[in-house]
Amino acid sequence: MFKTLKNAWSVPELRKKIIFTLWMFALIRIGAHIPVPGINPDAVQQMLGANSNNMLGLMNAITGGAFSQMALFAFGVGPYITASIIIQLLTIAITRLEEISKEGEDGRKKINKYTRYLTLVIAMMQSGATTLMLYRSNVLVEKSVIVFALTFISFIAGSMLVMWIGEQITQKGIGNGISLIIFINIVSRLPQAATSLLAYDNYVKVAILLLLFIVIIGFTVAMSLGERRISVQYAKRVAGRKVYGGQSQNIPIKVNLAGVLPVIFAMSLIQFPEIITGLFVKNPSEFWTNAIEWLRWTHPFGGTLYVILIFAFAFFYSTIAFNPIDIASNLKKGGGFIPGIRPGKPTSDYLSKVATHITLMGAIFLAILALTPLLLGAIFGMPIQFGGTSLLIVVGVALETIKQLESQMLMRHYKGFL
Repeated sequence: MFKTLKNAWSVPELRKKIIFTLWMFALIRIGAHIPVPGINPDAVQQMLGANSNNMLGLMNAITGGAFSQMALFAFGVGPYITASIIIQLLTIAITRLEEISKEGEDGRKKINKYTRYLTLVIAMMQSGATTLMLYRSNVLVEKSVIVFALTFISFIAGSMLVMWIGEQITQKGIGNGISLIIFINIVSRLPQAATSLLAYDNYVKVAILLLLFIVIIGFTVAMSLGERRISVQYAKRVAGRKVYGGQSQNIPIKVNLAGVLPVIFAMSLIQFPEIITGLFVKNPSEFWTNAIEWLRWTHPFGGTLYVILIFAFAFFYSTIAFNPIDIASNLKKGGGFIPGIRPGKPTSDYLSKVATHITLMGAIFLAILALTPLLLGAIFGMPIQFGGTSLLIVVGVALETIKQLESQMLMRHYKGFL
């Protein structure tokens, strides 16, 4: 990885892109520390606290601490990611959107425009709910319409600015801008997590935790890169005096096909009642308080439900990302076949069976990674601030960025690369 970065820095065009990306990173970190006008920072800390075991803690990690400070970039890329997921699902459900997505560059621009509009709507909803929560919690410096509106507009402006920065990184920088913003925000929390870990007097436990952390990183990298390759053979075709086909290829199916989305969706859903209660219910009943306690992932019932939701979302997303029927149809049209499997429905059934087995392994991997911080915290008696979800995001983005750097260097025929 470091060799790739060193070689990329030697290419003038790539060096400019890397420098531009670093400047955008600096802008993101500055915005994460600019306080929103009209908010009392001390009151925010008392209201939210630092709890990495709930959805607020995950949002705080993704925004690099901006959410706990209610800074200008408090929502980070959250509204944009939510909008992108909704548009992706609607593209599958609505035929017109599916047709637009297949129109090439013009279709991609239209989809991006719809995503931006939906991002604005989601940002307005989140900003309104959060500002209302701050108003009811006496966090605003003054309970007036002007202060309320100023806070509300500032949150929206911050969300849209983060989206713009992400798009600029994608166009003029290196890698996917939105993913890199999440990456730099999570990495920025590492010094704080390391400081809190080293504050413990039991250095044996700290050493064991660091060793386990290295092992978990290796496990995450292996599972992120792991894939099942299905061999495909193409029949020979004679056209005039030329012979086409006859070569052998493969269909790669990633073990972690869904990425980190199942974990985020599961945590969002399981923490939704607690977040809504905190926003709109000032004094919840005893029954509702107990119900929320049961739904927390630190409770046995909540932890079991959390794992079940991870499995459900992993299989749901795999059906969206991998369509065996379309792949089998395309293979049949191109004269391809899987050795030992007849073309058509038998091929789609075989691909579906393999994808199910692979998705099951990926779901088990996600569940283990998501529960690792909780298990380690219970075993060693200390809070683990850097969760498995954050680790999976960091590893995935780093690997994807390195791949993009390598591909760009190969396109430029850089001799020193190999």
